[in-house]
Amino acid sequence: MADIFYPFSRQEAQREGELDRWEQSHQANVRCARDIENLIAAHAQGGRLEPDCARAALDWWGFHRVQFVLANTLTRTGNLGFEPDSCRWARSVFVPPDQDNKEFRIQVDRGLLAAFVQQAHAEYQKLGMFGAEHCEAGDLDYTGRVLILRPDRLKEECLSPQNQVWYGESGFGCSPTARGRAVFATCLGDGEKARWSRSDFIGVLDEQYLPDWAMARLSELRGPTQEQPDGPDHGGMEMG
Repeated sequence: MADIFYPFSRQEAQREGELDRWEQSHQANVRCARDIENLIAAHAQGGRLEPDCARAALDWWGFHRVQFVLANTLTRTGNLGFEPDSCRWARSVFVPPDQDNKEFRIQVDRGLLAAFVQQAHAEYQKLGMFGAEHCEAGDLDYTGRVLILRPDRLKEECLSPQNQVWYGESGFGCSPTARGRAVFATCLGDGEKARWSRSDFIGVLDEQYLPDWAMARLSELRGPTQEQPDGPDHGGMEMG
């Protein structure tokens, strides 16, 4: 868990002067893949995978790296034949194409790999994280809306729905058509203010999924609702 997790390509790392970070993360990915292979071999009985195999890998390597290694493996393995939701979750992380990616592909029986993916996904679901299925459809304006931060933008120790839910306040990135990408937002979980990029968010939360704990802070940020006058009287003047 002490190893750096670097989700970008070698080319980008070279451009940013971060090749050492890429190399450290890549070597950790390789060790993670070999560790998963060994765990599956040790916990496979009669063609079935014992419970808690994936939990052992997640406890050591964390969700970010395990999912990254699984996504890299499934780019070549393809659909495992069952549990489409689990496979979809595993493949949802973008792995930049690098010729070195073959070094951290998991080489095991497809059925056992599918069982491992299913276990890992079940553990992830226990976190209660928000996903695209909780968001409104379309490329929407983010101003004054509740936004869902991508899980991979959070540190491993911060993976919780409380850290995903943000209130979009300003920035060119709030507009889906602006060239600027900055979004200034406030976390509904702890009140932290931060500058994000529009691409850091999955989208706008469908507010039927808004947790009770977020409602009070959202009301505070939005301020009191302005009541509209009922009749034609505006400022004491009546239009004739």
